[in-house]
Amino acid sequence: MMNSKICELLDIEFPLVAFTHCRDVVVAVSKAGGCGVLGAVGMSPEQLEKELKWIDDHIDGKPYGVDVLIPNKMVDQSEKFDAEKLKSMIPQEYADYRADILENHDIEASELRTIDTAGSSFAQNTKADGAKALLDVAFSHPIKLIANALGVPPDWMLEMGKENDVKVAALLGTAQHAINQVKAGVDILVVSGTEAGGHCGSVSTMVLIPEVHKAIQPYGDVPILAAGGIVTGQQMAAAMAMGASGAWCGSVWLTTVESEVPPVIKEKMVAANSSQTVRSRSRTGKHSRQLVSPWTEAWESDKAPDPLPMPLQPMVAEPALQKVNKLAEGGHAGAQDLSTYWVGQGVGLMNASISASDVVQEFKEDFISAYERLTNFVS
Repeated sequence: MMNSKICELLDIEFPLVAFTHCRDVVVAVSKAGGCGVLGAVGMSPEQLEKELKWIDDHIDGKPYGVDVLIPNKMVDQSEKFDAEKLKSMIPQEYADYRADILENHDIEASELRTIDTAGSSFAQNTKADGAKALLDVAFSHPIKLIANALGVPPDWMLEMGKENDVKVAALLGTAQHAINQVKAGVDILVVSGTEAGGHCGSVSTMVLIPEVHKAIQPYGDVPILAAGGIVTGQQMAAAMAMGASGAWCGSVWLTTVESEVPPVIKEKMVAANSSQTVRSRSRTGKHSRQLVSPWTEAWESDKAPDPLPMPLQPMVAEPALQKVNKLAEGGHAGAQDLSTYWVGQGVGLMNASISASDVVQEFKEDFISAYERLTNFVS
């Protein structure tokens, strides 16, 4: 076991935490000495139960975690979930705009001109009741970590963690947010730079890690997992030299053999360089980094309607992108062109598809070579 607070807290050998929507990646990373974390926001409680049962049966008792998303700021966050009400808040121009994008790529999309309640499960799972239902399932399994994105975890979530002896992590992108998280009693800070895939702020990882590490010291030396564009052990070592105790990686697992990402998107990622991502509100209503495609470009255009706040924008984007992905898998050229997925700027270093356990092994080897390189500077 490495001498890291993260290894100590999670009972792992190597302080590499893998965020993924794929249960196979969770198992592979945990078995290789890291800690796999399953993203649950898109799942129903029944589906999550099934996934975690499978993980328990295959992970050989190794530690793993679950990630939920309970934003502090969201339309209707304090009100009861009502899919019909949310649907009525989406103007017609958004339905027409998404359909136009697809039809410009030879995809018949007349049904997308009508807004329905598809995509509203995201809204349900990000409300307190929906998230609680997911957490009840998660805590009925032997998880070691529960993580929340987009804000300070609610008090009841922190309490559930303490009662079940499960560490609570929170994702953040500014030093002030880090202080708020430490004051709230979070066990692990996932400090995410703008290079990250998915939801991210505007400060780079290189600047944010030392800034947060310094800012939290008066309030408590809570261990930091560095996130944002980290896809190699050298980057992990650099982050740990700046104050982190380990790394939280999401994008690097997307091109692995086990990943749930459709082959078309995997190929695009392997071929992409680090400039071919965009940080945009067009998918969830909050800034998230995705692979550039004509779909993302259309939403960045002057003609595009301004993306709606969360959770309305996912109700616009997700049904269209699900259709795109399905047709892309079937070989439709226009759909293959449009297809996109969340990924960080580290995509430029993700040049091959290997197994998740091989990725962990490469991280370990790269980390050691970076450590040796640093020690060579000191005579």
